[in-house]
Amino acid sequence: MKLILLGAPGAGKGTQAEFISARYGIPTVSTGNIIRAALKNGTEMGLVARSYIEKGDLVPDDVVIGIVKERLSMDDCRNGFILDGFPRTIPQAEALDAMNFGIDTVLSLEVSDEEIVKRMSGRRVCEKCGQSYHTEHKKPVIEDICDACGGRLVIRKDDEPDTVLNRLTVYHEQTEPLKDYYAAKGLLRSVTGKSTVEATTEAVFEALEKSL
Repeated sequence: MKLILLGAPGAGKGTQAEFISARYGIPTVSTGNIIRAALKNGTEMGLVARSYIEKGDLVPDDVVIGIVKERLSMDDCRNGFILDGFPRTIPQAEALDAMNFGIDTVLSLEVSDEEIVKRMSGRRVCEKCGQSYHTEHKKPVIEDICDACGGRLVIRKDDEPDTVLNRLTVYHEQTEPLKDYYAAKGLLRSVTGKSTVEATTEAVFEALEKSL
């Protein structure tokens, strides 16, 4: 299965990608994680991307397209993959089409803006290993301390309220049109986010099984 996950920032794409990856044995390709690694390591691409990410803006297409093509060409993606965070614009989708990887399904997670803001304000990330937590849904054993490595849990710059609102505006203007783009190709499946992760996961698998 070659799958694209769509949804606003904070809709739960990363969480659902983990479950899909485990069930179908395919890797998750998260542009967010790739770019954050570049930021942490201070690479040339990371320096270029930093000013865009901290404002909640999109990283330029040429940077993102290059790293995605390189990643999808690796051996572990030969039998399928999950794209989380790409494409985010129509030009990126057209560039992906030109790569000829053959997308099977595009799954859109539908969550209201109000719920997104509530979710993201509670997100915490380990500053050492990058493990994610939430003040309501995924608490660490010791408050503000990572269970995995003992690092300090922090609020990412792009999870702060003003940045979240800007990211939502960017999503609606630039990424949401992808739903019509892929619906026209007959690839789109939509799932409404439920009150629990488990219920959302059940709905996601039901949608995917119908598309196989």
